[in-house]
Amino acid sequence: MSNELIINSTQNGCRIALLKNKQLVEFHHEEDGNQFNVGDIYLGSVKKVVQGLNAAFIDIGYEKDAFLHYLDLGPQVQSLNKFTKLGLSKNVSHKLTGFKHEQDINKLGKISQVLTKNQKILVQVVKEPISTKGPRLSCELSIVGRYLVLVPFSKAVNVSKRISDSNERKRLSRLISSIKPENFGVIIRTVAEGKDVKELDKDLRNLLQIWEDGVKALKSAKPRDKVIGEMNRANSILRDVLNESFDSIVVDDKALHDEIKQYIQKIAPDKEKLLKLYQSKVKIFESFSVEKQLKTSFGKSVSIANGGYLIIEHTEALHVIDVNSGNKSNQEDDQETTALKVNLEAAAEVARQLRLRDMGGIIVVDFIDMRKSDNRRKVYERIKEEMKSDRSKHTVLPLSKFGLLQITRQRVRPELNITTREVCPTCGGTGQITAAISIADQVEKTLDYILTSQNEKKITVSMHPYLQAYFTKGIFSKRVKWYLKYMKWVNIIEDSSLGLTEYSVLNSRGELIET
Repeated sequence: MSNELIINSTQNGCRIALLKNKQLVEFHHEEDGNQFNVGDIYLGSVKKVVQGLNAAFIDIGYEKDAFLHYLDLGPQVQSLNKFTKLGLSKNVSHKLTGFKHEQDINKLGKISQVLTKNQKILVQVVKEPISTKGPRLSCELSIVGRYLVLVPFSKAVNVSKRISDSNERKRLSRLISSIKPENFGVIIRTVAEGKDVKELDKDLRNLLQIWEDGVKALKSAKPRDKVIGEMNRANSILRDVLNESFDSIVVDDKALHDEIKQYIQKIAPDKEKLLKLYQSKVKIFESFSVEKQLKTSFGKSVSIANGGYLIIEHTEALHVIDVNSGNKSNQEDDQETTALKVNLEAAAEVARQLRLRDMGGIIVVDFIDMRKSDNRRKVYERIKEEMKSDRSKHTVLPLSKFGLLQITRQRVRPELNITTREVCPTCGGTGQITAAISIADQVEKTLDYILTSQNEKKITVSMHPYLQAYFTKGIFSKRVKWYLKYMKWVNIIEDSSLGLTEYSVLNSRGELIET
């Protein structure tokens, strides 16, 4: 099994693709300046306390006030409020040594007993803005590292439930309890299994440094200010998934490559050799077939192996996935065998689609009906096995007699949606466009202007594969004729993400030339 992380830097941010055995399993699009990410800690201001909801609305700078429920305050919220007040008055230490805790709040209490209007409070984003809703917040602050999670104002040491070995659990708990500072709790992550004290201590010190920087920022912070920011999406993915099975991390931007290199040196120096800088003329997503997979994996209909397909529908309340056998129905001896084979293949694809699209909330999968309970159990076990690699919290229920399977999956950010079908930019949906040769004429006129009037020396043109073939195929291709005419070679690369009538021109420095 191989894992590859492909990172494409764009003008607006970066696109991140995680490949498992060359197949796309996760895709993230991070835009520059993106705020209100999960894990960000803000200094908020209480705008409204709503008794009926037992919740408060907090202003952290988003267009809609963020939501904070009483149950998300945490038992030590009074200690946090005391610390925030002292921090704003610049009369507090980040070490929390000797900090006197306040009494835990009542689990069945009212939010009006804890918060008042215009009160300043430290809050952490636990769910990004989705649809018409603002961010969801918590006052139980946590800072995530590679092996550990640091929890200020707590004293507990907890071990991940996925570490099943009792001796290892005791070893880790005993080890962390001996090195953690006063008034800090620690959650030991699954990847900490088998790690020695040196690695764990290094991770703990890094987390304490982040907390210290946050406390320093708090002393001069104003409401709406970000006190502690979550790292960029590329580094956060590396933090969570980088392991022994990783083959390569490929980046096409030098600055981003250097940033990721520094982070890998910090968390896993032995993995530095996996990082590579991509320098080919072919676009990175084209070279690794990511662009093609993006176009085929998103949309209402998704094909599965051997002729079956999924129909994926989305509503405000839940997601519905319908499994169909397609032309596979005549390849088996009986209906039950056909249904089982299609359902097993569909189970693997459903698990992949949940990760790829980051679908959350309630998901209902309508598998093809199977009469035998053993077959329903096989499908259930298959999808549970496929979802073990999913980092989001999830619950899978057994199939019902009707062939329905229910899944709940934690949703902390908006579902990823990539449009695979769109209205033709040329015809406006009428189904008719001008002659294709006119597109070629337009490209030639653009190049003539750039090469003669603007006197550009080296240019690169990105275009649809059909157009690229038209200009490059043959001994005396259009491109060769341009060279003979202008005595300048034009580099033409194919880009499947562009429409048939779209193209872009870059100068020698890689900057886009307006056409």
